[in-house]
Amino acid sequence: MLKLNINNETSRLRAVVLGAAISNGPTPKIENAYDPKSLEHIKAGTYPIEEDMVLEMEAVAKILEKYDVKVFRPDQVKDYNQIFARDIAFVIDDVFIKANILPDREKELDAIKCVIDQIDPEKVIRPPKEVHIEGGDVMLWKDYIFIGTYKGSDYSDYITARTNLEGVNYIRELFPNKIVKEFDLVKSRIEPRDNALHLDCCFQPVGKDKGIIYKSGFREESDYMYLVDLFGKENLFHITREEMYHMNSNVFSISENVVISEQNFTRLNTWLRDHGFTVEEVPYAEIAKQEGLLRCSTMPLIRD
Repeated sequence: MLKLNINNETSRLRAVVLGAAISNGPTPKIENAYDPKSLEHIKAGTYPIEEDMVLEMEAVAKILEKYDVKVFRPDQVKDYNQIFARDIAFVIDDVFIKANILPDREKELDAIKCVIDQIDPEKVIRPPKEVHIEGGDVMLWKDYIFIGTYKGSDYSDYITARTNLEGVNYIRELFPNKIVKEFDLVKSRIEPRDNALHLDCCFQPVGKDKGIIYKSGFREESDYMYLVDLFGKENLFHITREEMYHMNSNVFSISENVVISEQNFTRLNTWLRDHGFTVEEVPYAEIAKQEGLLRCSTMPLIRD
């Protein structure tokens, strides 16, 4: 049996699900794009090809293995995008929560049945269908659960709005001993530079007390200020609109002092090293074209 344990984003990682890019399928049609960044690359003819994405994901797998992390991969589904493991489920404490994802992504959950079958069935839950919540919007830090959402009355018009207030309230009821704080995120169907698809597109804690943040990813300045007050401005690395577009806040922590990051994130990687982190750099720019990066393609199961 897998004894799940996730209380934060940065403790020493022991087991993780890493997505897969094999048999990823053809480039989607314009009308089937899930997010504005994929749409941009489909239109430009620069959508990533499978061969490149497989190499990028293998680079991550190698680093995880180097640090003795147990890596699970999904079963292969033919011609199907299985890269973003974080969307489909997430762990809080010892509870595995299946996300109510976009209906045509259900097969992604079936493909990790081999993992789910190793978890105590009483610890595997699926929210009622009015609850929308995806792992990229859920972030654990000390006694807090941070959740990205979209509070606009036009929520249902946005394929990029992935977690609703019912999702926030569901987690609040499930974990009454945690401080659940939701953040209203900026959404766009057409401009990836103005679309925080998930909370990890504009914020993520690193180490013990640091974080990466993009101020304009929050619809309300008070939400941004909440994090500044909590972490202290000097502990936050502020990224630019262009850095947010390239997903600089979507790195992945193996431990409090080891971070996997994209090799082109020069400014961020320098800052991390200056603050005592070991930065394991990987090529991930092709996968980034689908508006997801390292945190999006990993689903941690056990941290110390």
